Amino acid sequence: KQPKQLITRKMLIGEIANKYPQSVEVMFKHGMHCIGCGMTAYETLEQGCQGHGMSDEQIDQMVEEMNKLVSK
Repeated sequence: KQPKQLITRKMLIGEIANKYPQSVEVMFKHGMHCIGCGMTAYETLEQGCQGHGMSDEQIDQMVEEMNKLVSK
């Protein structure tokens, strides 16, 4: 069964970090160390990931991992 999509690519990075602090660990693991960056208030997860050179596949995988973690 597919976990509920609590986190999506279109959410702001800052919003994700505030609502689901445990997801930050997954972002770090994928090389997204921008949690302290001021852009997290304006940039979606998708934009941030693309800025870090991640492919759509990599972004989807990270979002899936975060959703599995936060839906436990």
